[in-house]
Amino acid sequence: MERRIFLKNTALVSGGIIVSTSLIAQPLSIRKPKKVTILHTNDTHSNIDPFPANHAKYPNRGGVARRFELIQKIRAEEENVVLLDAGDIFQGTPYFNKYGGVLEMKLMTELGYDAATMGNHDFDGGLNGFVAAQKFANFPFLCANYDFKNTEVDGQTQASTILNRGGIKIGIFGVGIELEGLVPDSKFGETRYIDPIDIANQQAINLKEKGCDLIICLSHLGYEYPTAKLSDRVLAKKTKNIHLIIGGHTHTFLDKPTEERNSEGKIVLINQVGFAGLNLGRIDFEIETKAFSKQEVITIL
Repeated sequence: MERRIFLKNTALVSGGIIVSTSLIAQPLSIRKPKKVTILHTNDTHSNIDPFPANHAKYPNRGGVARRFELIQKIRAEEENVVLLDAGDIFQGTPYFNKYGGVLEMKLMTELGYDAATMGNHDFDGGLNGFVAAQKFANFPFLCANYDFKNTEVDGQTQASTILNRGGIKIGIFGVGIELEGLVPDSKFGETRYIDPIDIANQQAINLKEKGCDLIICLSHLGYEYPTAKLSDRVLAKKTKNIHLIIGGHTHTFLDKPTEERNSEGKIVLINQVGFAGLNLGRIDFEIETKAFSKQEVITIL
């Protein structure tokens, strides 16, 4: 089979308004392409309510209730929707101090998240605290480069997951930032950090070999840095077989996804939508299937 993936459009959903930008012309195809809509958030930081009306920068913006309405609207309009989060779900408002992340997990479950990865602040309640809150989540946490052996979290996360939307297989894995020096040792215990580049390449080829048509990395590495520190842009350049990196940590507001070339010269998309649930990211892919041979060729045009 040959799979051809066309990026149809992207959008930021903010304050009840969807702004779309057409990036690629409609492709010619033998069979009608199947559309997959990826919705995503990052660094929501326990922001449950909208910002107050007198907030200097974001008056009345954000809020889980508004996000729920927008997600439901998109689900009613689109057939194949995936909802993802790139970490730092915890810490930032008194809701976390009072409920320890349980409220956030319950609300994300109600919103219908399909998967998330862990950010550094998701360790703020300690490993026991994370496990206690995670019991209220009905979606997996994907942490491919954290080895939780000999900790309370061992067996509570997974490296990757595969979703099926309209016959399209979507492989998703997660990578997190180095915790040492960023998170108190007592909060992450014996958690071992593994090089995200090596892990990302392993996960991506594994998902490709399992027949995934679209491969997504949930990353909490950060968009970019002025130094050589590992970031999403560096990850994109040094890996292959990944189509989309959904990022977090640096609270970067992107109007549209960044395009990078991977180690084989193919395009990888990187997106991040700020923080506090102010925006909901949206990326639409059209995936064209054509009978060709036993080989599978994936290209992003």
